[in-house]
Parts: sequence; structure tokens; C-alpha cells
Amino acid sequence: MRHDEMIGKVQALAQLPDRGTAERATHAVVSTLAERLPSGLARHVAAQLPPDMAAAMREAADASAGRDSGAAGERFGLTTFTGRVAVRAGTDEDRALRDAAAVLEVLDAALAPELTERMAHALPADIRELLPVGRATQDMGRYG
Repeated sequence: MRHDEMIGKVQALAQLPDRGTAERATHAVVSTLAERLPSGLARHVAAQLPPDMAAAMREAADASAGRDSGAAGERFGLTTFTGRVAVRAGTDEDRALRDAAAVLEVLDAALAPELTERMAHALPADIRELLPVGRATQDMGRYG
């Protein structure tokens, strides 16, 4: 998926007022996601993204791996995730949560399905629920 298409979809799904806001939200979520994922997985995700998003993801993954002295990714849940997205995007945490769900939905459509599955398994349940695959798994457990 091309950069402009991804940003347009994020803007529409999150009902953001303009492309600049959608761009900030997307980069905030991608960077925060990269901090949470194992660095190798973050690099695989980055390889399937448009160049500027990929660069943001790799930079955050490298910085996180350097701080954490390992490849496992930082350990944090949804509250920290949305807090970091909010700070990076310059918004509040409620808006950051909606933006994150939109960005992750667009990523789900843009990435190879097996990569989305690997990403979902690497995330804690509360963040995984933002992914379409995470919501489906949760619903199956509830109704299946």
C-alpha cells in the first residue's frame, strides 16, 4: 500500500480533520508500536511499509533495542501505549486510542497476513484488541 493511500485511510477511519493530523497520528502509532515489538519483528513490519513510515519504525525499534539492551521490545500495556501515541501526536489519550485503532486497522490491510499474526502474538492482550485480528480472536473466545 502506498503512503498517500495509507494516510487517506487513517484519516477516514479515525475521522481526522486533515492529512497532516493523520500523518502525525500514523507516525506516532508506528513509532510506539516499534518500541513494543521485538526489534527483528519491527524491522520485518518496516520492510512492508512506505519508506518514511519504515524509517520511523526502524528508528524507534533501534532506539528501543538500545535502551532495553535486547531484541525483545519494551514491556508496556495499553495505557503506556496510548500515552506515548498522545504525546507524539500532540493529542489526548482518548483521541490517541481511536487513532491507534485506525492506524492498526490500516496496517492490518497493508501487511502480509502472517506478519500481522506474528505482530498480534507479540503484543499484550490489551494492545492486541486494537488489531482487527485481535478483536476477532477475542470475540471467538467470548462467543465460540
